[in-house]
Amino acid sequence: MSDPLKHECAVAMLRLRRDARYFQSKYGTTDYALDKITLLLEKQHNRGQDGAGLAALHPHAAPGTPLYHIGKSATWNPLADLLEQVQTARENFTGELLLGHLRYATFGRNDLSCCYPFVHESTCPGRLLLLAGNFNLTENQEMYDRFVAAGHHPVSRADGYLLLQTIAHYLEKESDLHADAPDLAKILRQALNGLDGAFTLCGMTGAGDAFAIRDARGIRPGYFYFDDEVFAVASERPAIQAAFNCATSEVMELPPGKAVIVDRNGEISITECLAPKPRRGCVFERIYFSRGNDADIHRERRELGAKLVPAVLENVDHDFDNTVFSYIPNSAQVCFHGMLEQLNRIALADGHCVRFGQVAVKDAKFRTFITDAAHRRDMYRHVYDVTYGLVHPGGDALVVLDDSIVRGNTMRNAILPMLDRLGPRRIVLASSAPPVKYPDCYGIDMATAGELAAFQAVVSRLRKQGRDDLIEEAGDLARADLASGGGCNRMRMLYDAVPEEDLIDEITALLTPPELRAELRVVFQSCENLRRCCPQHRGDWYFTGDYPTPGGVRFVNRALVNFLENHHERAY
Repeated sequence: MSDPLKHECAVAMLRLRRDARYFQSKYGTTDYALDKITLLLEKQHNRGQDGAGLAALHPHAAPGTPLYHIGKSATWNPLADLLEQVQTARENFTGELLLGHLRYATFGRNDLSCCYPFVHESTCPGRLLLLAGNFNLTENQEMYDRFVAAGHHPVSRADGYLLLQTIAHYLEKESDLHADAPDLAKILRQALNGLDGAFTLCGMTGAGDAFAIRDARGIRPGYFYFDDEVFAVASERPAIQAAFNCATSEVMELPPGKAVIVDRNGEISITECLAPKPRRGCVFERIYFSRGNDADIHRERRELGAKLVPAVLENVDHDFDNTVFSYIPNSAQVCFHGMLEQLNRIALADGHCVRFGQVAVKDAKFRTFITDAAHRRDMYRHVYDVTYGLVHPGGDALVVLDDSIVRGNTMRNAILPMLDRLGPRRIVLASSAPPVKYPDCYGIDMATAGELAAFQAVVSRLRKQGRDDLIEEAGDLARADLASGGGCNRMRMLYDAVPEEDLIDEITALLTPPELRAELRVVFQSCENLRRCCPQHRGDWYFTGDYPTPGGVRFVNRALVNFLENHHERAY
């Protein structure tokens, strides 16, 4: 991924199922839970670099002492700062239940007030609620309006705050009826059914009950593990495997729409909560966001690379002798292994060998500190460096694999000029994902249509053809749909009017720097191949415009209207 995308977020929850004396006797420490949740957070640090939080719950605390302690950070290195805070107050974080969160500031401010876990305070332990999640809802304003209409006084329109207050509202009502053991499944059913968006939520009450739940479509990822000693939840499976040294088969996926509940006695139950929906797991998790050391994701990424080989070879005229194959570090590396394996099969059968190497090297320590903007742009090109001597100037084609092309800014302004310094006669830029045509509203930072290279290309092509009337017609229909509350994805009209080959030609032209000497060609994965490689994850609205919820359709129409009206704000 040449353009960094931000993504919400990572959760980690741990609940001990034995008392402290057991862990002291077996492991020689009272910090077993803290050490494990620290590892769960460390192994997911890729998912959140703008904020971090950790709460420890003490359900058996004596009156007059806190039921929980919480630490948060929004510094330049929040996880490291948070863990340093925890170390200095270690005795406060040796609880039976721990809830952690890593945050990417995808759509919100980057400050402590936005860092999870969020807390709904109460002097009644059963009504105290701590909540953290990886989620994004599409109906913040509607939720806010419902609170106001019911006589409440919400102090924020942020979805995290509104979601916390919604669950807390039903928790308090249920606690009035069942003070000893409120029915968490019933509470979640009342609070979450009807919400539009994507979520993986973890929460715990002051009485020691805990829960984890995903949206009914399973858009956001979530996994859990339990044995006689612990119950654990995380956004990624390998994090749990690293923390507890368990096999892939022992870590289970959080079932969409069902609540996994651990009561105050450590008993685990799985209960239907949300009305069943077709599964639409986010496929970008498989392409880019989740770490490639998950067994299934590793296999899928290798297959994505292999599927690109026919189109890549066609664009280098099947000339193995005069082609160098490489990739854009680092997330495309596993995909490149799959491509390389398939290339070797074909090349060896024909008596050739595959020339490959790491042509692009990212300088992680490089800082564009020069004040003058023009000089800063020039320095920005050198964030990536090249390996000299792999490409024969003037004679070789250079294939570079990236996992996806979203905005294209880094590719056009930094990577392609850098690769051009090597003197290839042709550069073939291969994307393991299809063209990203539509913005996202479920947690990935591509919420304005005008940012997307594919959308810029389709508008450019239509305007070159004198078809501005179609663009305006789509906008008028989108406005009408927004006013009526119904309708369909009107942005799709624009893509339907431009053949895929023409769209790719226009994307290629937009990505080409004006001073580029090499011929540039761009190759994209097909949606059909994407589905073959990731058959269990059909959340592909970025590529197809097939949004899984009504709020997604409203969102894409709002994004189109915002673009036409020259608004640059988010579409919700």
